[in-house]
This record gives sequence, C-alpha cells and structure tokens, in this order.
Amino acid sequence: MEFGSFMEFHAREGRSQNADFQEAFNHIDIAEKLGLDTVWLAESHFNPSRSVLSAPLIVAAAISGKTERINIGTAVQVLPLGNPLRIAEEVATLDHLSEGRFQFGIGRSGLPGAYEGYNISYGESRERFFESLEIIQEAFTKDRFSYSGKFHQYEDVCLTPKPFQKPHPPMRVAATTSETFPLLGEMGMPIFVGVRGLTLADVSAQVKTYREALARNGHSNGSVSLRVPVHVAESTKKALDNSETSFMKQFHRLGSQLGSSVGKETADSGTERSERSSRLAEIRWETIQGEKVAVGDPEKVADQLSRMIEELGLDSIAAEFNAGEDLPESIVEESLRLFCTKVKPRLSL
Repeated sequence: MEFGSFMEFHAREGRSQNADFQEAFNHIDIAEKLGLDTVWLAESHFNPSRSVLSAPLIVAAAISGKTERINIGTAVQVLPLGNPLRIAEEVATLDHLSEGRFQFGIGRSGLPGAYEGYNISYGESRERFFESLEIIQEAFTKDRFSYSGKFHQYEDVCLTPKPFQKPHPPMRVAATTSETFPLLGEMGMPIFVGVRGLTLADVSAQVKTYREALARNGHSNGSVSLRVPVHVAESTKKALDNSETSFMKQFHRLGSQLGSSVGKETADSGTERSERSSRLAEIRWETIQGEKVAVGDPEKVADQLSRMIEELGLDSIAAEFNAGEDLPESIVEESLRLFCTKVKPRLSL
C-alpha cells in the first residue's frame, strides 16, 4: 500500500497568497519527515478564494528541490487545457529534477469552469484528453515522431529530455464516469477513483468493470488509488466535531457545481451528473462515516480505510486532510501526524 496526501494549496481568507504556499510547504515538510509516501497536487484555476495551485508542475519542481525522499504526483494534471508536447517536456524535465520521484496523474476535470476560462469547449474534453495522452506517450517512448490529430499536429519532433524513469514516470488516470472504467482497463492504465458522488458499492461495481477489462486484454491486476477525506484526532468525538462543517461544505459545493453544469455542453451524461448532484445535496454527516470519509480516532480511521481497501481492491490512498479547506492549520497538522504514526502502521501490516 502507498499512502499520500491530496493537496489543493488552500487559500485562507484574510491572508496573503504567499502564506497559502507556505502553509502547504510546511505540510509537505512534515509529511516528508513522518514517512508519508507521496504528496498529490491538484490543479485549480480562477478560484482565488479556494486554491493557489494553478501550476502543479512548477510546484512539483519546487517540492523536489525542498525534499529528498517523498514522491510527488499530480492528481490531476488537466491535459486538455495545455499543449501536450509542452506538458511532456515539462514532465520529463521534472522527472530528472526529482531523480525519478515523480508520478504523472492525469485527467480532464469533472467540471467546466477551467475550460470556460481558457475558452476551450468542455464538450471536447474527452477527445482532447485521449489525443493528448496518445501524443505524450509517443513523445516519451519514441526517439522522434510525427502526429496529425483533430486538435494537434507535429512533424518529426524529438522530446528532449526523455524521462528519467523508463519508459516514463508512472501514469494514472482519474476515472469518474461509468464508461471510462472499462476503457482504461482495456488500455491497462492505473486509475484514481473517488466516492464523493457515488456510494462505495457503486464505485466497487465500476472498479469491477475495470478489472474485467484488464483481464480481457491480458493486462495485470491494474492499480486503483482512492482520494478520500480523512481526519484523525485522539478521540472520535473530537475528530467528528473538528471536521463536520468543512467536510460537508465540500460535498455540498460539489453537488451544486455538478447541478449547475447539467445544462452546459459536456462530454458525458447530463443525467448522470444530475443524479450525482441530487445525491450530494441529500447526504447527511452521520451516514457517510466509513462510506465517503474516514473520520475518528486512529483505530476507527484504520478500520474504515481497511474496509475501503478491501471493497475496492486498493493499492494506494490519497488522503484529503483539509477537505472543504476550513480546518485550522494546527488541526490538519495533528491529523497528519496521527495518520502517519498511528494509522499508517496499522494499514501496512
């Protein structure tokens, strides 16, 4: 099992953006010292009240210079928003700077806001994503290549440098819609999953289609990583009291965002988005313990995560320690310490 911290570099009201960066780097410093395996960097655009993490590859390079051991991943780099050849150059360079500690998580984002800011059609996001992925894989693995697609054309180009890791850094794709799971299984790609908009049983059924597709196409058992809000305190009551307002804020906000995107041009089902939005609007704190969040004392959190690991066949967890971004820095830090020193050892047995 690999254990990581999912980070958005949260903004806090009334302080400078530089202070937002400093809080996040302090979190990473503690994670490095406590033996956490990975920090996972989100990508967020045009949302100053929530996050300052719009350039995850630049931030990852800074982390690689400040740390010696911890792995650094993107969760996720939104491929359709950039030039895929440029992204491949930056990833390969980062892989050298970190001496092979980089993991390349990719996706297309479940919400259209960033696309609107970049004046790119969200309805094209699926096509753009898979075209970009194909280009990046060719750039990583071929000495020179040419490509003529719907959105990008290249003639006899040579990616320089080639990645430090061979053939390239580990790649992992965010899977959200039901049709994406078997497609990624056919490709043999490791995946990220989440349980915010669906039940654990629903996601388990999606993962089953992924594993079936892996087997049909002669791939190994694959790899599944779960992003999940986690809060650990010395007592379960304290953990519940600390995290309820912030964690529930995140669920309800996502429900509202999905609802507002239903009428917009998208690359996937408006019906599925509407259903997920309705479920998120109706969730209750007492019903999501061990289902969509892991909250409690170290023993309880370990038990909840063990159930998720078994149900989904996980080999990686990206714990979201400040879901909803309203937990005070000191409380997030204590939760991280307890997770690394008392939860992680239980799950590593």
